[in-house]
Amino acid sequence: MVVAAKEAQQRWIREYLDYCRIEKGLATNSLAAYGRDLDRWRRYCVTSNVALESATRETVQGFLDSLYRAELSSRSIARYLTSLRSLFRYLIEQNRIVEDPTEQISAPGQWKQLPKFLTVEEVDRLLAAPNQEDPLGSRDRAMLQLLYATGLRVSELIAVKLGDLRAGLGVLSTLGKGDKQRLVPVGSEALAAIERYSELSRPDILKRRSSPYLFITRRGGPMTRQGFWKLLKRYGLEAGIAKPLMPHVLRHSFATHLLERGADLRSVQMMLGHADISSTQIYTHVLRERLRSVYDKHHPRS
Repeated sequence: MVVAAKEAQQRWIREYLDYCRIEKGLATNSLAAYGRDLDRWRRYCVTSNVALESATRETVQGFLDSLYRAELSSRSIARYLTSLRSLFRYLIEQNRIVEDPTEQISAPGQWKQLPKFLTVEEVDRLLAAPNQEDPLGSRDRAMLQLLYATGLRVSELIAVKLGDLRAGLGVLSTLGKGDKQRLVPVGSEALAAIERYSELSRPDILKRRSSPYLFITRRGGPMTRQGFWKLLKRYGLEAGIAKPLMPHVLRHSFATHLLERGADLRSVQMMLGHADISSTQIYTHVLRERLRSVYDKHHPRS
């Protein structure tokens, strides 16, 4: 591949990422993920001596095969394919290429391992683990209650500001992926935990300092993603939960428990902030697996 072609490929990818940032309003983390995916694709094309505008279905399939050989998960490979599809659609709209080489390529099977979630009993033990008589424990219980009550992403949880919670209406305003705002209902137990923390513990933690964020650290800054992960892991151990515990497990538990109790899929999609309902449909697979497990365990002729 000549130098000019390499530079053109880099320029087109930069232009595409600028488009995602400015026009589509993608979050910083999403842009970084797209950038990493497309840079790996660019390097593959350089190694294969293929210009971007000359990429064919075989080129894309060869790239995906290289990811398989590198032992990436099917979910990661599907994400790479999504990144490429989006890039090529943009290039077609800009009249840079005529055909989309990803059009006839199917995404690898995903979710062979279903999302992990907690039982209601495990959630109860986890929520009761923090000592709410301690200021930090009161904060931690309020965070866990809110996370389970709303299904927020951890990035959304730590970004909650004082004005985002409308306690009188029982809703929380949050900014999700792509800077899309949504309103999520908040249950009475979570509201009570937040009220107790806000009135009794938050002033004690701040010590006359001010912060626009609801959940703050001893230093007065907002809770961090890493800090919350450590707290969650500790409380999981204290609650006797053996399975690996990450923030998304509570999000999965929120969705699964709602559907188990009759919530419709579209409502759960809106509460989770999924742009596409196909992302929410994985929880119907969870329910089917649970039904199968219950049947096998209890039916006398299973």
